[in-house]
Amino acid sequence: MRPRQRGFDLGLLLLASQLLHVGFDNIPPVTLGILGLNVYLYLFPASPLMKACVSVDQAYWLKDWRRLLLSPLHHADDMHLYFNMASLVWKGKRLERRLGGPFFLYVLSVFSVLTGLVYLILQAALTELTQDYSFSMQCAVGFSGVLFGLKVLVNHYFPGGVSYVMGIPISNRYASWAELVLIHITSPGTSFIGHLSGILVGLLYTCGPLKTIMKKCADILTANFRPRTHFSSSGYSGTTYSSPNGTTHNNADYTRGLTEEEQLDRAIRNSLNENGMYTQHRPAPPSYGFQLSQEEMRQQRLRRFQH
Repeated sequence: MRPRQRGFDLGLLLLASQLLHVGFDNIPPVTLGILGLNVYLYLFPASPLMKACVSVDQAYWLKDWRRLLLSPLHHADDMHLYFNMASLVWKGKRLERRLGGPFFLYVLSVFSVLTGLVYLILQAALTELTQDYSFSMQCAVGFSGVLFGLKVLVNHYFPGGVSYVMGIPISNRYASWAELVLIHITSPGTSFIGHLSGILVGLLYTCGPLKTIMKKCADILTANFRPRTHFSSSGYSGTTYSSPNGTTHNNADYTRGLTEEEQLDRAIRNSLNENGMYTQHRPAPPSYGFQLSQEEMRQQRLRRFQH
């Protein structure tokens, strides 16, 4: 991880030029918001880089888990920020319009945390396999791991085509892996394990259970604000609404405790009345404040149809 360069930030100038070229109106709001957050935290970091980066030593052994949240949003220098944010604009424009703003923000949040967790698992495994403690000391920072995960999603939702990696045409199916290798060769200071972690998280979403788990979690979180219709073997049993304060209302509460047969009888009379067939010359129906016997109900129906 390289220290941040002081003085003139060429990367910020290049990023501003890139955004003006694309046009702020052409960048979806969530993508633009995440970009702005990264730029803000570059200019005004929440923590020094050595306290924001994530490593097995700092996050696991010293229990500094907040690094999982800080590390994706901090960058080593202005060019690091520029390349990551330029990539975010391109990927965000496609994915946010495909997934919708709220779900895309959900994906970014989950990918940010999971990429850090997978990174810790891989670094810890390397430490155990090689008995080399330096793997646990390696500290990663930046949004590029998340971007590699988004690259997998782009290739999943927009299959086919060719990407140019370092000027080399490569099928989109293998573009993520090609970028992983070529970036590591051309930029030795980058985190190979961090980028690999992003690809693995993307594959967990497209080929594994992550997408299903995320959708189920989202359904649980929003269940209290959506109407739920219940059906039983005896038929429709009402629609339940849950208010924010936890109070549950069911439309069966408004049937006054009538049985299905009594509700049907009442509906028939109301329909006849609306069509002018149920006149004031008939005796008023009994109040439903009490129960009619089966024989009384049969006699009442017989008189009605005879009429």
